[in-house]
Amino acid sequence: MKRHEALGLIETFGIVYILEAADAMCKAASVELVGFENVASGYISVLVRGDVGACKTAVETGVKAVKDMGSEVYSSVVIARPHPDLEKIIPRYSLENLA
Repeated sequence: MKRHEALGLIETFGIVYILEAADAMCKAASVELVGFENVASGYISVLVRGDVGACKTAVETGVKAVKDMGSEVYSSVVIARPHPDLEKIIPRYSLENLA
């Protein structure tokens, strides 16, 4: 992870909503889509990384996209300058692990 890079996450219910959120997030700001995780029983979270401002914009836009589709966002967060140890968790979300 680059120094000072932020993380942005959204959690909602259903793959359709999380894909809409991810699409909106990537179109709204200069962020990298890290991946997503099917948390449990249909709850899915998506993770992006980039600078703090881009992650804030991406998360706000992703939340709005989910709400505009009539669904609920269960949680969202932007972590500015995450501790380097979080890098141990991030590979779990990697799109490369889906193959």
